[in-house]
Amino acid sequence: MHAERTPNPNSIKWVLGRPVVEGAASAHFEAAPSSSVSPLAARLFAIEGVTGVFLASNFVTVTKRAESEWTDLAQPIVDAIKTCIGEGGEALGPAFQPEAAPAEGEIVERIRRILDEEVRPAVAMDGGDIVFSAFRDGIVELDLHGSCSGCPSSTATLKLGIEARLREVIPEVQGVIAL
Repeated sequence: MHAERTPNPNSIKWVLGRPVVEGAASAHFEAAPSSSVSPLAARLFAIEGVTGVFLASNFVTVTKRAESEWTDLAQPIVDAIKTCIGEGGEALGPAFQPEAAPAEGEIVERIRRILDEEVRPAVAMDGGDIVFSAFRDGIVELDLHGSCSGCPSSTATLKLGIEARLREVIPEVQGVIAL
């Protein structure tokens, strides 16, 4: 396991040498879940200063309060990950329910394809994820997870990167907002 800095100074991506989440694309927690939903997230939220946990294919992104120091949090985070996952445990428990995907139309399918093929792999490298939420009245609504949530450069990424790309190939898209 090793840590990688992200564009968000309050988030660090912990890359593991094994799958973290199997059978689900990702899981995002902004509050402590029960251990039956996610034993790993519950353990990480027990660490003073942790405000967010994002579990993805082979990494865990932990977000902290701005006033907390990584020097104080790093070892407890590593210990929690090793305890939950390193001993053959699971990051997600039996009570975890992935969010249901919304009904799809042709435009939504095209938006999702661009997000899944171009955007999500890029932001995953920085410890985050951008998930499609809705397409209403020309506006694409996205949920930001992991290091993307609260990142100082997320507005630039949304407007200059994602919105520009979507508008380039899907004329019906008029804008992109983060929820």
